[in-house]
Amino acid sequence: MQFTEVERVRLESIRKSRTEEKRRTLRAAVLLDSLAGESDETIARRHHVSRGTVVLCIRKCLEFGIEAALGELPRPGRPRQLPDDALAWVQHCACQKPKELGYSYELWTYKLLTSHVRRHCVAAGYPVLKSLSRSKLHKILRQGELRPHKIRYYVECRDAAFEIKMANVLHVYKEVEIVNEYVLRNEVRQLGMVTISFDEKPGIQALAVTTPDRPPVAGQYPTHLRDYEYVRLGTVSLLAGLDLHSGKIVEIVSDTHKSADFIAFLKKLDETYPPHQKIRLVLDNHSAHISRETRSYLDTAPQRFAFVFTPKHGSWLNLIENQFSKMTRTLLRDIRVASKRELIDRIHQYFEEINADPVVFRWKYKMDEIAIV
Repeated sequence: MQFTEVERVRLESIRKSRTEEKRRTLRAAVLLDSLAGESDETIARRHHVSRGTVVLCIRKCLEFGIEAALGELPRPGRPRQLPDDALAWVQHCACQKPKELGYSYELWTYKLLTSHVRRHCVAAGYPVLKSLSRSKLHKILRQGELRPHKIRYYVECRDAAFEIKMANVLHVYKEVEIVNEYVLRNEVRQLGMVTISFDEKPGIQALAVTTPDRPPVAGQYPTHLRDYEYVRLGTVSLLAGLDLHSGKIVEIVSDTHKSADFIAFLKKLDETYPPHQKIRLVLDNHSAHISRETRSYLDTAPQRFAFVFTPKHGSWLNLIENQFSKMTRTLLRDIRVASKRELIDRIHQYFEEINADPVVFRWKYKMDEIAIV
């Protein structure tokens, strides 16, 4: 028996390994001892196995190679009990909703599906399934890559012009990226138009503790301790716009997010930016953005605002959503306040801190697939 240097080094590594399976380390040692010229009886005594085990390992190596000697050869096993058509019928049942078969459940449980298969298998022509176990059902579903006890949500595309609207939004981001490059090179001193990514974040809850939190104590309590009960103090809505050129955020906090609140936000934008700049907003299709009240206000400020709407169910195209996500994971995570006023003040403070060190957001997804003409 001969091994290459690479094979010998690999067998040495397996023999000395502390993470390999015991049988693999044993077989690697047997092969190496045999390579060293030791007899089958000597190898068997050293590793406390029978001579037949040593002979079998060496024979597998000679006939099928090292991998076969380290592992197990295929065995015939017991013949299959369930034919393919029986497995297909079980998977077909799993692909239907229980309510379609007369049950009250919306989704299958393993217990319910097992019971259904046992009850109807004879009538379906598969009496072999009469003793189907839960574990066997799980194996059948796994083979079909089925998980009928779970739901995975998706968003149906209901906007026929989704691609066109998405391209419009991405064109805006591309244009902003080009303009920002000119600004960095001091080739543009004043922007004729500023682009704002706008959205609302409604339903921010003001929650109060029932007892004061307990701070961490070194060596005793590694985390803050908080009573699980809380008091609801109401909710607020955040209306925020992200300046895609500077990274600064203009925001207002209100009890609602109606047309009047959106108009108040537009007025704040009007006060924030110089009169010569046109304000372009990337925003979604909320009713407040296109209401009669909003259009009436826009008529009083002609040429001041321009709206670019994201497609329906395409709010993920709006860059302000990244900031809202960060806000949820930082400021609002496990927040507790003494009053709704405190929540509002802390939201304002949060954006003051952001505006003190702003970050310019850049859109990357599919940006290379469009071109500005």
